[in-house]
Amino acid sequence: RAEPKEEQLSIDLIGKNEVYGDTMHEVNVYVKVFTNSPFLVCMDLALSQEKIIDPKYLWIGPDGRDLEGQRYANVTETGKLMVMGFRESMSGTYTCTLSHKIIETTTQEETEIVEAYKFMVYAYREADHAYQVFVRFTTMHCKLKTNALFFETLKKILNSTITHLTCHITQSSYKCHSIRTPKHGLQHELFINFQIDPFAPGWEEVCHKFPYDCEDVTNMRAQQATERIGKFFQQLRYILEHEAEAVPTIQYVENSFSVTPIDSCRPGFGKNHHTHQNCASCCVVCGPGTYSPNNEVTCRSCARPQVRMYGAKSCH
Repeated sequence: RAEPKEEQLSIDLIGKNEVYGDTMHEVNVYVKVFTNSPFLVCMDLALSQEKIIDPKYLWIGPDGRDLEGQRYANVTETGKLMVMGFRESMSGTYTCTLSHKIIETTTQEETEIVEAYKFMVYAYREADHAYQVFVRFTTMHCKLKTNALFFETLKKILNSTITHLTCHITQSSYKCHSIRTPKHGLQHELFINFQIDPFAPGWEEVCHKFPYDCEDVTNMRAQQATERIGKFFQQLRYILEHEAEAVPTIQYVENSFSVTPIDSCRPGFGKNHHTHQNCASCCVVCGPGTYSPNNEVTCRSCARPQVRMYGAKSCH
């Protein structure tokens, strides 16, 4: 009979936006930058189901200071902590000490119990998404000068298609290959690839309108730009087939459009599947002794790990 109750209870507690401590090991918590942390509860799940006599709670932040009364910390009378407006610099170890009494029923003898709970709290951001696009066109010959002209024209058209989304085409290139096919003999194809990047000139101004949700807005723009370009290639096939007056020398290869997402992290953040298994797709703040100066997805180690802060963009 107890099992369904416990199951239901754990579901309720998850729904309350609470994370319980564990005396056996530290608990990892990930908080999106600029948001409030979940409530960190100064006890484990089992203890929360019992009556506690004269509980006292002491929360210590990463800087070693008592969190009671700090303007960014909401400490409730039942020992729960919420860190508000979370930033990279707030990452680190949050420790709570719970002291309470056990009173012997027959002798009324009091015993003081002290338990410590440690939470490792990390700031994270959503990864920024760019998209790698591959597409192919048939051409009359690989040595045609019009191949390069076509490639440059295509880039201009694609850029104009997505410029209103503050996205642009980057890292574009093409190669021409001769392909022998069983049915059509020797064919020549342009293998074109490029990235759809959401950081075209002016993207900072867009971010200033949504400072707290910048990654979400940026990722939405990149996705919309990719969808626009996908529609363009669908329409291009139709135009070449039905509306071109003469058969063009360069033709779109049907169904050759393919997209691969590429993640990047803001400076001071990186991905680490081993350390942060519960937030593997997140860009987690670089820990002390590591840094990230650019939009890579990994935090680098400092040669002399004198950097003690979270979110470092350099070793100095």
